[in-house]
Order: sequence, then structure tokens, then C-alpha cells
Amino acid sequence: MADQEPAMTRFPVPDVEDLPEDLQARIEEETERAGFTPNVFKAVGYRPEQARAFLDYHDALVEDSELERAEIEMIIVAVSGVNDCLYCIVAHGALCRIFAEAPKLADQLAANHRTADINEKHRAMLDFAVKLTENQTAVDEDDIEGLIDHGFSRKAVWDIGAVTAFYNLSNRLAHLADMRPNEEFYQMGRDQT
Repeated sequence: MADQEPAMTRFPVPDVEDLPEDLQARIEEETERAGFTPNVFKAVGYRPEQARAFLDYHDALVEDSELERAEIEMIIVAVSGVNDCLYCIVAHGALCRIFAEAPKLADQLAANHRTADINEKHRAMLDFAVKLTENQTAVDEDDIEGLIDHGFSRKAVWDIGAVTAFYNLSNRLAHLADMRPNEEFYQMGRDQT
């Protein structure tokens, strides 16, 4: 494996041992689960109080959702592609490939969700997420009704919007910090059949 890039280049990367105990425990849990420490945990640790809020909101979005985890990751990758966010394209691209069990999907979504191999329901979901990202003031009730017509509940529409909004924030933080993806993410989920 090549030398790991730093978690971020524009701000000091804290040593995990110097972080508050609850964040150390969270990082240890994620490291155990992934087999490596995703750089986002080290990067957001730069501001521990904000890291807690960031991680808690992330957890609420993925644990209390009307959406399937693959759908959440699809939204993240499509939005991150629009925002040119390398960290989230690579890291969540890996998760998208794994949860969707589709080794090519994340690359397609990051480049252009409109040409990806997805069904009409998911295309409508991603059209909405991209519209909310690129032209949020144009989103109206017709957009919401369109998603409902595709089989999403009103709560699911909220969840699509909440994931989109959170990852617009996350993409901007990643850009600000010049957050770098771990080498491990690049190959995860690619050898599925």
C-alpha cells in the first residue's frame, strides 16, 4: 500500500490520543469496523464539539431513515459528484458499491447520475437531490409530489432532502480542509460480481 496522505492538509490533524475519550471510543469503533481509521474522523476531530454534532447527525440520518442504506449512499455520491468533493466521492463511493452490491454504480453516479444504470424511482430521487444542491430555491411542492408519485413517502422525501443538505455541508467542509480519502476506499466493493 502507498503511503497514506494526511487526513487533511489545511488544518492540523489531531492525534487521536489527544481527543476527548468519547471521540477516541467512536474512532476506535469505526477503525475496528472498517479495518482502518477513515480520515474524516481524524479531520473533524480538529473541533471536538462540532465533531460530536456532525457524527450524531450523520448517525441519525442513516439509522432513522425511510431510505435504504444503498439509497442514502447513492444520494451522497451523486451530490458529492456535483460538488466535486473527492473525499466523499471516494469514501462514499466505496460504501455505495458495497451496500448496492454494484461495483460500477458509484463511478456512474459521481460522473452523471442521469446516465447511471438505475431505475426511474432512483433517478427521480437523485434528480431531486441534485436540484436541491444546484438550485435549492427552485424546489417546490411539485418536486415533492413527483417523489411521492415514484413511491416515496413524505418522510422519505424529508430524508432525501436531509441527506442532501448534510452532504452539501460535509462536501464544503471537506473542500475547506482539503480532506484526503484513505487509500483503502479506492478498491472497496470493486470485486463484487
